[in-house]
Amino acid sequence: MTSRITRPGRKASVTVRRATARDAKRLTRLVRGSGAYEGRYAAMVAGYRVGPAYIDTHRVFVAVDESDTSGHHGVRDRVLGFYSLLIDPAELDLMFVADAAQGLGIGRLLVAHMRDEARAAGLDRVRVVSHPPAEGFYRSMGARRTGTAPAAPPAVAWDRPELEFAIPPAA
Repeated sequence: MTSRITRPGRKASVTVRRATARDAKRLTRLVRGSGAYEGRYAAMVAGYRVGPAYIDTHRVFVAVDESDTSGHHGVRDRVLGFYSLLIDPAELDLMFVADAAQGLGIGRLLVAHMRDEARAAGLDRVRVVSHPPAEGFYRSMGARRTGTAPAAPPAVAWDRPELEFAIPPAA
């Protein structure tokens, strides 16, 4: 399943595709460099790694700008964001949008893709334990607050909103 958007007035062609082990370093850089995890949240992602084994084991999808020809080491598509959907239990484990791609609809594209993947996997709901500043985004995408995940020091020193996306059956 591939999703694509083309921005009016731009040559950008954004596609969501399955991540491969070759994407691991770029996804790790995206997580560690996220402006959403600066300041008090920095410790949570400082040593975080999205490794090839994680990508091979889980449903990880990446949004790329296929029109980017700047290429680095033979990679011609610029990573704009990614997500990871766990099936059992059903959970949106990771979702990041590159700081430079914020506000371009990449997050919306990834959530729509995640919902399609969840539906295809037979899921009727997907849990999200959100980074506190991201709660508003998830709620604007239709997730509803279901509770609070308590802090788990030392990795996570703050409570986090727990939300849920309902996944209705295909029409």
